[in-house]
Amino acid sequence: MHGGQGELNGLLLVLAIAFFIPIFLHRSRMNAIPVVVAEIIAGMVIGKSGFNIIQEGMWLTVLSTLGFLFLMFLSGLEIDFSAFKQKTTVKKGGEPNAFKVASIIFAGIFILSYIFSLLFVQFGLVDSAFFMTLVISTISLGVVVPTLKENNLMKKTFGQILLLIAVIADLATMILLAVFVSVNSPDGAETWLLLLLFFAGVVFYLLAKKFVRSDLIDALSTGSVQIQTRAIFFLIMVLVVLSENVGAESILGAFLAGALVSLLSPNHEVVSKLDAIGYGFFIPVFFVMVGVDLDVQAIFQEPSALIFIPVLLVCFFLSKFIPLFLLKKWYGMKKVISSSLLLTTTLSLVIAAASIGEGIGVISSTVASSLILGAIITCLIGPILYKKMEPPEEEETKSVAIIGANRMTLPLSLYLKTEGYEVALYTEAKDNVGELDHEFPLVVLDDLSKEMLHRHGIFNQNITVFATSDDEQNIAFAKYAEEESVENVIVRVEDPVVYERVAKEGLNVFSTLHSSRILLKALIHNPSLVKLITQADNALEEVMMRNGSYDGTKLRHLPLLGDILVIQIYRGKQAIVPHGDTELRVGDRLLVSGSKEYINAVKKTL
Repeated sequence: MHGGQGELNGLLLVLAIAFFIPIFLHRSRMNAIPVVVAEIIAGMVIGKSGFNIIQEGMWLTVLSTLGFLFLMFLSGLEIDFSAFKQKTTVKKGGEPNAFKVASIIFAGIFILSYIFSLLFVQFGLVDSAFFMTLVISTISLGVVVPTLKENNLMKKTFGQILLLIAVIADLATMILLAVFVSVNSPDGAETWLLLLLFFAGVVFYLLAKKFVRSDLIDALSTGSVQIQTRAIFFLIMVLVVLSENVGAESILGAFLAGALVSLLSPNHEVVSKLDAIGYGFFIPVFFVMVGVDLDVQAIFQEPSALIFIPVLLVCFFLSKFIPLFLLKKWYGMKKVISSSLLLTTTLSLVIAAASIGEGIGVISSTVASSLILGAIITCLIGPILYKKMEPPEEEETKSVAIIGANRMTLPLSLYLKTEGYEVALYTEAKDNVGELDHEFPLVVLDDLSKEMLHRHGIFNQNITVFATSDDEQNIAFAKYAEEESVENVIVRVEDPVVYERVAKEGLNVFSTLHSSRILLKALIHNPSLVKLITQADNALEEVMMRNGSYDGTKLRHLPLLGDILVIQIYRGKQAIVPHGDTELRVGDRLLVSGSKEYINAVKKTL
């Protein structure tokens, strides 16, 4: 092994910071500060801006570079391409079409960013207006997505608009940055070679889509083989190397690899492994080293920097606030201002742009450091002010669409109404159930087709139940509903052979015969369990943990539990047996039993 003792000491110090920073933030109740920002600040303390005690070398350089690539990969992986699917139905309450409005707003952001960039060039602060446009128009998807989830906005039109703006900004700025680099690179690479990179991405996507669900991949995905994880790392390196060879930056290849993996809809376990590898090791090293290399004293030795950073922050905000004023047509001014603050946050792509711009000589090292410092400030103030102005919204009433009126679904629709669900029961006119209209939430359709279901907004509901007497029709509708990103799709299949096949495909499937068999078996073996589930005054429900202020809280310290018993905690596909010292995480699903009163109180709290 090569590398001096000083290098290893520096690596140990960096890893120690990466380990203790999250603990410090949690213990000091400073959870509003993003961990990555705290890591950069800690790096500044031990680096050029502070005590300057880090000796850089091979170890830190390699790990930091890998962290940078992995960060760009995970940035691509964060993109939810299903958000681009347009719903053809009219939104309730006259809300806008999310994709259309988001596209218009981002176009406004980009135009305003270019205008502000011309001012920076005019005053001699930067040389390239296009480069500065990309910096100002970037938005941190890694900050926007968790914040929207915590505030219960991901499924609402307003949240979808903000998400789409961030996604479009992420994609557009990364691709345009690659084009900018290829045009301005000292190597004189041909821009058309970028098409080769994207063509390779399409080829990899088509090949992966064909083999990702194969039995061979499933057989090699566990134990010491972990073939899916190996395949992803191979894909990253192939596209990174190809990016370098066509004259683009390596980060474009890593970002493209993440976007391709996202398109393939990887299962939660694979994503969790990648997050653990990236955010558990490589990425913290990168962010600490960003802070180490940041020389704040050198920034403020130049008088222009004293003007540059405040003006940059104002441009970050105004470039988002003015286009977002379009939302005033549907939402209040408070939402416009708070969402502008949230979309002002930026970090990863600014760091990437600053590093690239300095490397190709477009900006000086001082300007690069100023850009990074400005991005850090946006991540400190943006999410905190947003959460102050926009507390988490109450969970909306769940809407259920049941397709198929029969002896099972008719009484079920009435029961769900008494439980507070917004229910609609759809049936064909030929079923001749008109005499029940006054009693049941029936909607009679001319026919059961995708077009008719779309017209009635069935694929916009939280839950859809396909329960007609036609198994194949139910399955076809259910698969289409999943493609339309319906939150919970349930399908009725009575044929035992088809039932087994559909269950293996991952659909939520039921049949009256199978359900009766399971219930009778449970009554024979575990009659007390059946009583627990069916007892009217002692509910069994699932509670989703979305309140970030309770992230990391031990179960024993959770308020308002009252007479509630937490039976199981689900974290992704992992089932956790709860005990007093179990720490809750955002996204956990708690299976609880107890009185309705206390369950509703815990739902409101979490």
